[in-house]
Amino acid sequence: MHIMEGYLPMEWCIVWFVLSIPFIIVGLWQMKKLIDKDQKVLPLMAVCGAFVFVLSALKIPSVTGSCSHPTGTGLSASFFGPFVTAVLGTIVLIFQALLLAHGGLTTLGANAFSMAIFGPLVAWGVFVALRKAGLGLGLCVGVTAAVANLVTYTVTSFQLALAFPIDGSIVAAFTAFGTIFAVTQIPLAIIEGIICALVAKFIVRVKPEILKSLGIIEDAEIAKIQGEAA
Repeated sequence: MHIMEGYLPMEWCIVWFVLSIPFIIVGLWQMKKLIDKDQKVLPLMAVCGAFVFVLSALKIPSVTGSCSHPTGTGLSASFFGPFVTAVLGTIVLIFQALLLAHGGLTTLGANAFSMAIFGPLVAWGVFVALRKAGLGLGLCVGVTAAVANLVTYTVTSFQLALAFPIDGSIVAAFTAFGTIFAVTQIPLAIIEGIICALVAKFIVRVKPEILKSLGIIEDAEIAKIQGEAA
C-alpha cells in the first residue's frame, strides 16, 4: 500500500511515524534474537522480504491518491510473526519510495503502519488461530495472506478518512475510500492468498527444516505435503 509523497498533511505523517516506531524497535530485537539463535533463518527472511518487495511493487493506480496491489506480508507474518514482518515491510517501503517512487518518505510511517504493521499483526492472529484449529499450513498461509491484504487497505481507508473527512464525517470518508479500494482489493487478496499458499508449500518441499526449527510445522505435515508433490 503506497500513499504517495506529499498527499497526507504533515501532522498525520508525524502521528503514523510515532505509532510505527515501537513496532520496528521490537521487530529489530526479535530479528536479532532469531538470527543469533540460528543463522539458517536468514535465507528465509530474505525470501520473505523479496516476496513482499515484488508483490507490493505490482500496483494498480487508485483515485484515492494511493494504489491497489498485493502486499506479500502474509507469508512473513505466518513464518516470523508481525514484528519481524514490520521490519521487513518497512525496509521494502523505503526502497520502493527511493527506487520506484512508490509511496514516499513523508508518508512512510502511514504506509508502514498499514502494510508492514497492522495488516500483518491481525493476519498473524488469524494464522495462529487457524493452526490451533488444526488446519493445514497451505490453507492457513493463504487465508493469512488474504487477511493481511484486506486489513492493510481497511487501515489505509481509515488513515485517508482521518486526513480527509467528507463534510466533516470520518465515517462517510472511510466508507467512500473503502468502497473504492474494495473493487480491486478483494479479488487481489484472493489471488494473493492462493499464491502465498503455493509458495509456503513449495518452501516445505525444499527447505522444511527451517520452518520446523521455527515451530511452524511438524514432521507428519511435512511428509504429507511432500507426498502431495510425489
